[in-house]
Amino acid sequence: MPQRKRYLFVCVNRRPDGVPKGSCAQRGAEGIHAQLKAALAERGLAKVEARACTASCLDVCWAGPVIAVEPDGYFYGRVTAADVPEIADALAAGCRVERLVLPPEDFTEATAGPPLPAPPRNAPPGA
Repeated sequence: MPQRKRYLFVCVNRRPDGVPKGSCAQRGAEGIHAQLKAALAERGLAKVEARACTASCLDVCWAGPVIAVEPDGYFYGRVTAADVPEIADALAAGCRVERLVLPPEDFTEATAGPPLPAPPRNAPPGA
């Protein structure tokens, strides 16, 4: 099987009901993934151009469902099932759906938490 030019990682992370943050799966990501796979196949993109894969949490929960497009390095956010044909068509045309691309400022709310503090200057490596 050849390496594809692009991989679309659809977050399908599921949190328990009642967790305020919610999750992409609770917002329909599993169906979006299935629809995206079918749309890529219908357009003849699935064998060489692109592959839709599932992923666990991509740390952009507030914008879910999200799709990371690699190696291009951008995220689609707030994706709905209605957006999937447009995403597949844009991929076939060699472009992206700008209205769905998360801008850099959307990543300032990263759910991974604050960065870890730097170790003390005299600390051994790995401390």
